[in-house]
Amino acid sequence: MTPAGLKQVGALMEAYFEGLHQADSALLRKVFHPRLAYVCATEGDELYLDLETYMARVDSREPPAKRGEARKEEILEIAFASGRLARVSARMTMMGRDFHDLLTLVRYGAEWRIVAKVFSYVPRKD
Repeated sequence: MTPAGLKQVGALMEAYFEGLHQADSALLRKVFHPRLAYVCATEGDELYLDLETYMARVDSREPPAKRGEARKEEILEIAFASGRLARVSARMTMMGRDFHDLLTLVRYGAEWRIVAKVFSYVPRKD
């Protein structure tokens, strides 16, 4: 992929991490595709949501930033399958859990958007 594509996906991921840290559904709506599939694959906590249901959950939670949690995240891999399809593997810690996200991105007009968020988590080990 082009350096511009990497830059765009990097900016999307920065907004994604910040939106989660701030529990900012308006910001998250700018990174998620309107037909988002949100899937929790943690054993015993399997969950399948659409965008509106997920945004309602985000709106009802106390932001990690407000609780004084530092942002802690890492992009493990960005892989482009084509000019319209990409995958991001990322890790982050928030709300007492370590998350591993597998994000599928598609082109939505001129922008990249997350169309599928599949993740699992484990309780944070301090």
